[in-house]
Amino acid sequence: MFRKRLLNIGWKTALVLLISLVIVYQLRFAPIRVESCVVKTGMISAEAMGTGTLEARVRATISPKISGRIAQVLVDQGDKVIKGQKLVLLDDEDVRQQVEIAKAELSVSQAGVEKAVSGIKSAEATEKEAKTYHARIAQLAPSGAVSVDALEKSQQQMEVAQAELNQAQTAKIEAEKLIIKAEASLRFSQAQLSYTVVRAPFDGLIVQRNRDPGDIVVPGSMVLDMISLDELWISAWVDETLLNQLEVGQASKIVFRSEPAIELPGKVVRIAPQADRETREVLVDVGIDRLPKLWAIGQRAEVYIETARRENALLIPQRVVVWRQQQPGVYVIENGRAYWRKIALGIEGRNQVEVKEGLQPGQVVLIAGSKLPREGRAVKVITQ
Repeated sequence: MFRKRLLNIGWKTALVLLISLVIVYQLRFAPIRVESCVVKTGMISAEAMGTGTLEARVRATISPKISGRIAQVLVDQGDKVIKGQKLVLLDDEDVRQQVEIAKAELSVSQAGVEKAVSGIKSAEATEKEAKTYHARIAQLAPSGAVSVDALEKSQQQMEVAQAELNQAQTAKIEAEKLIIKAEASLRFSQAQLSYTVVRAPFDGLIVQRNRDPGDIVVPGSMVLDMISLDELWISAWVDETLLNQLEVGQASKIVFRSEPAIELPGKVVRIAPQADRETREVLVDVGIDRLPKLWAIGQRAEVYIETARRENALLIPQRVVVWRQQQPGVYVIENGRAYWRKIALGIEGRNQVEVKEGLQPGQVVLIAGSKLPREGRAVKVITQ
């Protein structure tokens, strides 16, 4: 019996040892399955990424120059308009009355000038007659043919005639001034009347309508919001650390969040000379060559600005790079085992990175993933 118990204990112990050896082998020595990829050559470009919104270079708030009640809004959001096209009509009844009043005042002033001209002609005739009569009396006075009183009376009549002429000429000047004032008042009223019609300042697109007929508006209040379609761009915020890599004219790729699988071409057209003091980012305007089928001002998008490019570069995916003590490296296979090897990196793209030293074309490197193999560990690779 005792011998049998010892035999059972021995079998159990051997079984435990065997299982332990199997576990240790699987954990420490058995090849682990890992994915791999091949080092390739190709073109790579470095990109500065920024996030922004679709904006128009030229944008205008459509607002009346005078206060009034809106009679008609002739366009709606989404409508294309041309320069000079009527957009909004204000109620112009009061302004038209002011124009008619100004015209009447001008007519009265013009009649005043005509009356003053007639008065001048009459005063000139009276003055001429008084001068002639005085001259005749003055010739007769030395001979005693007329009295001194008659001479003095003719002198007074001539002076009165001259004063009346001066008064008539002054009246004409005052009447002409009234005409100038009336003409200015008429021009002002006509200008006010023209302001009741709000026109498009340029060719463009109405992107927003804020008011309707019956609304009371004042100068500066937005009735419509319109943009020019001549130049649209993505106003993107880029980290200020990349500022020295940016230049006007750099090729760019634009990805709208509504169509993340489509890259649209563009180029840098403007770089702001001031960074945001909170986010430490710089505003970069990237012109877009072709818009998506459906788009909206303010729509968010990512831009990828090409800052460097290299042909025939040695390329690996960024995810295969494993850092040790701030040094980049990759896992390579030697005799069926994985070893970490230091490499020198070059241009870093969105998904790939250039290898300047440490690898050769066609060499297999491991995609370590979350489980990094132990140095010298046997591996079983799956080539992608």
